[in-house]
Amino acid sequence: MPYLLLGVLLVVVCAAGGVFAGMQLGDRESVLALARPVAVGQILTAQDLKQVSMATDSGMDVMSASAASTVVGQPVAFSLPAGSLVTRSVLGSPQIPLQGRAIAAVGLKPGQFPPDLAPGTTVAVLTTPGQGTTTGSSNGQTSSWTAVVTGIATREGEQTTVVSLQLSESDARAFASAPAGQLSLVAIAGGGR
Repeated sequence: MPYLLLGVLLVVVCAAGGVFAGMQLGDRESVLALARPVAVGQILTAQDLKQVSMATDSGMDVMSASAASTVVGQPVAFSLPAGSLVTRSVLGSPQIPLQGRAIAAVGLKPGQFPPDLAPGTTVAVLTTPGQGTTTGSSNGQTSSWTAVVTGIATREGEQTTVVSLQLSESDARAFASAPAGQLSLVAIAGGGR
């Protein structure tokens, strides 16, 4: 008799466990994760992504596998290892510069940069001689740096556009000492990052 009661109890516990596991597994959805490690600023490709199944009530702001087409082509804001879940917070402009790189900002007026300038564009940053200087004098010498646009901010009602540029740390230091108002951006072919 005791073995019979133990057997019935074991059947009830197993059935309850099966129902609980089925409920947990039933509320799953396919979400995006990284198939390989990515570096800050890297543009995501389809090969960087994979689908994983997880519970829908996880509380995380994960990206559904059906949103893969909207994720491809976007930069990642942080370096992440393979297997990391793709959330909205990891997409976007790089939050930190790469090792040996720096991010500098410059205020520009219309005519000092191409009007269709966009993040990711490689540019040459040129200093132009100030008024009253000649190109032959030491003060009128033109300097140039290669940079990548990381962001563009304009405020309504202001004529100045702030452009964030990523360039080498040494170039950023020299660039920061350039006279305000004497800088221009020229979009150039890629490379030079």
